[in-house]
Amino acid sequence: MSDEKHISDEQLIAWLRDKDLQEKGFRALLSKYQERLYWHIRRLVLEHEDANDVLQDCLVKVYRKFSSFRGQSQLYTWLYRIATNEALSFLRKQKRKQVQSIDDDDLHLADRLTADPYFDGNQAQAQLQQALGTLPDKQRVVFNLRYFESMSYQEMSDILGTSTGALKASYHHAVKKIEKSVVATTMNT
Repeated sequence: MSDEKHISDEQLIAWLRDKDLQEKGFRALLSKYQERLYWHIRRLVLEHEDANDVLQDCLVKVYRKFSSFRGQSQLYTWLYRIATNEALSFLRKQKRKQVQSIDDDDLHLADRLTADPYFDGNQAQAQLQQALGTLPDKQRVVFNLRYFESMSYQEMSDILGTSTGALKASYHHAVKKIEKSVVATTMNT
């Protein structure tokens, strides 16, 4: 299975387009991209179970819609676009459902993160995640792609369909908001 991580995207695409090799191609695609997509989604939705659910929705969509992939963008760009859209769709649904109980109001994001059995970060990571949670969805996506994925602005532009100038501005504003939030959190503790 580890050899499948080193298969070129061109080979993956060829397998996925060949009816006899589709299953092999999808297994190779999972081997190569599933973990990266999981962490991209996890940074957006924060909780492990939610990330798993969104990832499954993303992968089902990739499988069902692969025939619509025209190759005008790189495969990973197409995959990240689907993962990002699925995560944002999930977040919008969550916001609509925000009829919270009184107990939930008292449970802050950092507390939910550290209570998550799959969270193995330290206090600084919890503060960063809490700060990211205060950003508008678009700024959070831009920050995550640039900071955690080390994507160029052009790659992000391909994924998000936004100009590089707008992405640079979004990233700059996100960084400033995160710095302000982390400083405020640190001063309150």
